[in-house]
Amino acid sequence: MYPNQFLRDGDVLLSKNENFALGFFTPNNLSSRRYVGVWYNKVIGKKIVWVANRENPINNRTGVLLIDQQGDLLLYDASRSTLVWSANVSSKSSHIQLLDSGNLVLVEENSPLYVWKSFDHPTNTLVSGMKIGLDRQTGQNRFLTSWSSGDDPRRGDYTLKLDPSGSPQLFLCKGSTKLWRAPPWPWLLRKLFLQGNSVSYFSFISNNQDGVLYSHTLDDSSDSSVAMRLVVDDSGYVSWYMWNERDNQWNSIWSAPKEICDEYRHCGAYSICDPSITILFECSCLPGFKPKSPRDWDFRDGSGGCVRKQNISLCGNGEGFLKVARMKLPDTSLVGATKFVNSLECQQQCLRNCSCTAYATALGDEKENVCLMWFGELVDIRSAPGWGIDLFVRVDSITLAKNAKKHKGFLSKKELLVILFSIDALVLTFFLVYICFKRYSSDNKLFLFLFSWRIANRQKHRTQIHTTTSKLRNSKENSNAIGSQESSIHPQVPFYDFTTIVVATNNFASTNKLGHGGFGSVYKGLLPSGVEIAVKRLSKDSGQGSEEFKNEVMLMAQLQHKNLVELLGYCIENDEKILVYEYLQNKSLDNFIFDEKRKLELNLRERFEIIVGIAKGLVYLHQDSRLKIIHRDLKASNILLDNKLNPKISDFGIAKLCGGEHSQANTRRIVGTYGYMSPEYVIFGKFSTKSDVFSFGVLLLEIISGKRNNVDYQNHPSLNLIGFVWELWKQDKALEIIDNSLGEPSFSYEALRWIHVGLLCVQEFAIDRPAMSEVVFMLGNNTSLPSPKKPAFVLRRSSSNLARMMNGLGEPCSVNEVSITIIEAR
Repeated sequence: MYPNQFLRDGDVLLSKNENFALGFFTPNNLSSRRYVGVWYNKVIGKKIVWVANRENPINNRTGVLLIDQQGDLLLYDASRSTLVWSANVSSKSSHIQLLDSGNLVLVEENSPLYVWKSFDHPTNTLVSGMKIGLDRQTGQNRFLTSWSSGDDPRRGDYTLKLDPSGSPQLFLCKGSTKLWRAPPWPWLLRKLFLQGNSVSYFSFISNNQDGVLYSHTLDDSSDSSVAMRLVVDDSGYVSWYMWNERDNQWNSIWSAPKEICDEYRHCGAYSICDPSITILFECSCLPGFKPKSPRDWDFRDGSGGCVRKQNISLCGNGEGFLKVARMKLPDTSLVGATKFVNSLECQQQCLRNCSCTAYATALGDEKENVCLMWFGELVDIRSAPGWGIDLFVRVDSITLAKNAKKHKGFLSKKELLVILFSIDALVLTFFLVYICFKRYSSDNKLFLFLFSWRIANRQKHRTQIHTTTSKLRNSKENSNAIGSQESSIHPQVPFYDFTTIVVATNNFASTNKLGHGGFGSVYKGLLPSGVEIAVKRLSKDSGQGSEEFKNEVMLMAQLQHKNLVELLGYCIENDEKILVYEYLQNKSLDNFIFDEKRKLELNLRERFEIIVGIAKGLVYLHQDSRLKIIHRDLKASNILLDNKLNPKISDFGIAKLCGGEHSQANTRRIVGTYGYMSPEYVIFGKFSTKSDVFSFGVLLLEIISGKRNNVDYQNHPSLNLIGFVWELWKQDKALEIIDNSLGEPSFSYEALRWIHVGLLCVQEFAIDRPAMSEVVFMLGNNTSLPSPKKPAFVLRRSSSNLARMMNGLGEPCSVNEVSITIIEAR
């Protein structure tokens, strides 16, 4: 495109190979906001790789992109009275061009040089050939920044940055807080198999006069048409995607962080995090070190790290190194890197420097041998059997000697004596047999052979008995060890002994009882400190086992939001399973809206604020927290109210976790509350964030009407609340559903809009329901809303309807198709 030419809304500029397109777009087509961006042109679904005006959208379709007389690239609205965005270049340019790599460039006049490149201004996506990091030529530091949400390109909370200090490495950050660190390898070759063909690509960090830069590129032998992208999403995940042309979809080939040991410094200094340890504590100290706080270690809190067992300074006589095999190397911010000939040379360099705490050998960006030496604390180490590098940790002479003695043999003296005795017995047996063979005639050979075989087999049988007994003893010891860990579910959640709970609740007195639910009773309690608590005591026949209990503790420990109830602690002793929550004096929402007297305490405006608060809590669960949580049991009794009537979502016993861009899963065990469960969940066992949206829609209508969903309605015994509202909506009488105790609403327009949003949430097909972030936007703005489709209350299940019901659930957490075998109501 040249000066005096325009790219208007609706026009598209294609790259030469037509793999990429430049034009105007609206994220997810859910608003009137328009942006200029670059996207993949030949794949289904508009995957945006770059956005020009991400902070300043155009609110209509009148935008124009052009090159002015000074050669700058500008974005205006139709009247050209408002400058929306500018490339802000000072050099004269002749035209803009979209390269086959997806790079939008301004070409210098009378020169092949580029005066401006979109690759120098990345958003949330890194494509092949694109680089992030420090450019020493321009001084520019390029990094990826997530979108604010799935439909809002504004700068979000998460960034992927290259730290140039020490040995360069990538960090995922939230603000200034480091969340995850990539392995500090200068380069890495990955090989994948796509559609039967081998695809190789390099992911590497270069450190030279041009800068400290990270990029990825396909190997020369690979198909250049393969589309790959690295994305930092608004949930705080970094993910690799590759386009699968056969299935017409993007395949996620890698993402992080995805397990507990991916968390930066999860186990503190001088310690190792091992994600394969799922029952016992995942943190352990490096050889020669001990926990800094044994008490914290007992409570599964390894964040304090470890200290040396011998409280002596380094640089003493007899020091050496102990090998820790296959590790993700420690944080390399304080690392010196030099070339070396062999590993012994690297070891000697570290030993000569009193500040050197460890060393490792690796390949540099030019594939030369590099000696990495750490100066200071060793942090963020994790076990990585498949791809890790050996780390050599510096220890004092005493630790080195003890370790050498320990590893001189793998067997104890007792085990060694048993084996030697067995061998001696076998040798003696066969020696006697040999003598007998020599002395006796050939007629007796068969008898002697059978005799010798029986003696040998008896010895073998004794050895097997000894081994089996040892295994049973070890199994029992392991069982006891596992049992001792029951009181350490999560390091961030305090553990209360049962006696404390009994005293706090006056021995679970009936006068302290606040209510009873599907999984047990809730009691008011008072701790010795004077803090009021709510104690949830799970009944033994509730159906909630140890897994559900631990699930609720683990999830609640990692969630913090003003619209989620706060978990203060837990207790597990024998058959008792108890959760300790903050006490909310107004109890649950159902005590208000379904009680003929107390419902008068909530006017329509207060009910609306409660609805918005619940919606914001769900947005946090679905996309704003580091975890993607599907609640699965959203209902009025699980919404608690504080003294200011602020709502807080509670009861995460059956909540499910999905990672990354995944938003759907399957189950054989259907648990939840009838009337609130979405149709695809009840029928297929499929649950997703859209299942929570359905439950929210039901709850919204209940709050406005003051009526329960699962009861018959007036002259329509075949209808529930959803069906009754739908009938009134079709007759333009939807306001009649508003709780009669509230009288005539003073703001009927807003009330009608809330009902409209509620009907959008309870549509039969998940693909038609809005996301919770969209619900919050709808509730807080006056933009036009789509017409609601028939809600899910009529049983009509043609094959096409069933297929459509399965759409819109998102990428599955699991691809296993299962049938429903158990349905449990709560």
